[in-house]
Amino acid sequence: MKIKHYPDDVSQNFLKLRNQLISATGKAIGDYNMIEEGDTVLVCMSGGKDSHAMLMILLALQERAPINFKLIAMNLDQKQPGFPADILPAYFEKLGVEYRIVEADTYSIVKEKIPEGKTTCSLCSRLRRGIIYTTAQQLGATKIALGHHRDDIVQTLFLNMFYGAKMKAMPPKLATNRGEFMVIRPLAYCAEKDIAAYARGMQFPIIPCDLCGSQENLQRQKIKDMLNTWEREQPGRINNIFRAIGNVEPSHLADFDLYDFKHLSQAKEEDEDPMFDHEKFSTNDMALTITTQDEKRIEFARKPFPVTISIEE
Repeated sequence: MKIKHYPDDVSQNFLKLRNQLISATGKAIGDYNMIEEGDTVLVCMSGGKDSHAMLMILLALQERAPINFKLIAMNLDQKQPGFPADILPAYFEKLGVEYRIVEADTYSIVKEKIPEGKTTCSLCSRLRRGIIYTTAQQLGATKIALGHHRDDIVQTLFLNMFYGAKMKAMPPKLATNRGEFMVIRPLAYCAEKDIAAYARGMQFPIIPCDLCGSQENLQRQKIKDMLNTWEREQPGRINNIFRAIGNVEPSHLADFDLYDFKHLSQAKEEDEDPMFDHEKFSTNDMALTITTQDEKRIEFARKPFPVTISIEE
């Protein structure tokens, strides 16, 4: 059965947005070689907008890709009170995709171990990760796809800098500790606002995450608010930060394990700071020149520039 990828009554603007997201996802997959011939990809479905968008976009790419790969949608039922356990199975059946519903009562463990009012995300994440890896092993999956997008990656960078004193984000592709699986983030190039607009147009059956309670005071929400404020002040700033994550110059940071500062005697050409590149920056290019020099003082002054006046007849 051919999968129906969007409602009948969508606008041209929606189709344009959809194509942009598919293109960005395809580019991320290609740039990082996320999916290869014969892969079985376990698509982790929380029921939120991001995982819904990821699954639908991967299905669209699967139809047009020059390679063959398999998709298995997986939802982890954590036994939260009031969790609508019937929604995703019904949706997967309607969509016609292979899926697994994994039941594991992580909710009671988190509630037992984490004091009331404290953030549950860390423990919940560790428990989920172990269950996902075990499920991937059982199903013979070679890749595990998570729905983190560009904004998630940038937020994680600032979380680690502000609260962990470490320059670390979410990589688009990551090998697990024992090397059994490869974790991929196909939406790495996609902006959250575009995914949200796409999800609204698709009318996905969204399931919110209620385990944490109110998210308003969590550290990630504070970082998100900060970044959104910056984006309003200067549109494009979040994308520039994301691009910087993939455009690193180790010689211009301060990690001596990453770059051998201790034995640095002469910079390589690619490490040279343009400010001190005397060979490329000749004295003829300088706007200032030395006019006075003695034992205690060196004085620069602006060079006189010739002025050419052209008078049209």
